Amino acid sequence: MNISRLKRRGNYEWELPAAGRMRVPGVIFASRELLEAMDEKVAEQVANVASLPGIVTASYAMPDAHWGYGFPIGGVAAFDAEDDGVVSAGGVGFDISCGVRTLRTGLKLADIEAHKARLADVLFARIPAGIGSTGSIRLDARSMEAMLKGGARWAVQASYGTVADLEHIEEQGRVAGADPACVSELARKRQRDEMGTLGSGNHYLEVQVVSEVFDPAAAHAYGLVAGDVLVSIHCGSRGLGHQIGTDYLREMVVAAPAAGIALPDRELACAPIKSALGQRYLGAMRAAINCALANRQILTHLAREAFAEVFPGVRLPLLYDVSHNTCKEEAHMVAGHKRHLFVHRKGATRAFGPGHAELPGEYAAVGQPVLIGGSMGTASYILAGAAGTEERAFGSACHGAGRAMSRHEATRRWNGRTLIDDLAARGILIRSPSWRGVAEEAPLAYKDVGAVVEASDHAGLAGKVARLAPLVCIKG
Repeated sequence: MNISRLKRRGNYEWELPAAGRMRVPGVIFASRELLEAMDEKVAEQVANVASLPGIVTASYAMPDAHWGYGFPIGGVAAFDAEDDGVVSAGGVGFDISCGVRTLRTGLKLADIEAHKARLADVLFARIPAGIGSTGSIRLDARSMEAMLKGGARWAVQASYGTVADLEHIEEQGRVAGADPACVSELARKRQRDEMGTLGSGNHYLEVQVVSEVFDPAAAHAYGLVAGDVLVSIHCGSRGLGHQIGTDYLREMVVAAPAAGIALPDRELACAPIKSALGQRYLGAMRAAINCALANRQILTHLAREAFAEVFPGVRLPLLYDVSHNTCKEEAHMVAGHKRHLFVHRKGATRAFGPGHAELPGEYAAVGQPVLIGGSMGTASYILAGAAGTEERAFGSACHGAGRAMSRHEATRRWNGRTLIDDLAARGILIRSPSWRGVAEEAPLAYKDVGAVVEASDHAGLAGKVARLAPLVCIKG
């Protein structure tokens, strides 16, 4: 990216001044090195988002930002419904409520070393993964309706977990305002057999070890010490979310002119929050959030069964679950006044700071766990929402490493079988139904997740708590 048009606000914060149709400035959080490596399209998309009606304060991009559909991946923007604000399907994305949940195992690295290969095989056998993967659950019309309304709470009621899990999921496992009537029959059909599945792309289930602790107080609150074995699950709302995104993007593009919205890019299709279309999209999008929360809850159950087969008596309590492709109605202070805003986070994670009312009691003093997935074969991180982050970026942080090249380019450069062998030589076991899928997710196809996390830390978005090294990865 050419940074000559940016104003430096600090070592990790850069302003794109409002110009042309922009209603607010853009703000990119990144080190100089990360910023210069970003595609020019990131700045273009940040500026386009800044031109949408009702946007508040700024159009933000996180340190892992890269070109996306309409919004940049890593984009954050908030809109006020009372100021003609809009909701954008492109600002949420197709994989609605894709997110990460992390489980503690109570095991140490020494406990699993001799059983790692068997654990990898059992997890791979129990966790459906890959393009079009289906599970053993078949939802009829009544169950589909209940799942879309109930989210992880529905899954727990169906014996896929415990009530204690719900205390450690954002929105306590169920987002309010979901309206299954706004979800198309095609979206329902695509999801009918996909509950409890990882899917493909960058989704995974990974067994990890805490390799380093940076913040002992936060780590203690989260129940972490060096050498602990964890499990992280990264997936979303599968076919249902993708179809909802497709359905409403088409409708929003057609409806925009009549609503007086001049789109700088068709991919930024949006609708006034208060419009019938905007309300229908919010109802469907919230149903997809519940679908993703239910999906990760079922995958948690399957992971627990797999661990119990290899390590009888292990329980896997939930540390936290947070999404990174959503639009949430939240209260934030803006220029000294509390405003109710619709905060879009696309490839950006909610990162509430210490004392926030929505945090579980044991995390209130240190801030929300922020779960950052690395690329396959590299580290992941747990951060804590920083004090003041709500004023800086509406309580948001990065969500992962961020792609550095296209999947097509990755498959041109790397061979999946060779990658699996190379990682195995490093002690990292990969199980996947697709060698091509492994090549697409090659570690070097992504940015340096350590640099992204450092930038988030130094920018005051979320502080480093622990580094996690991969041991076993189940990939779609």
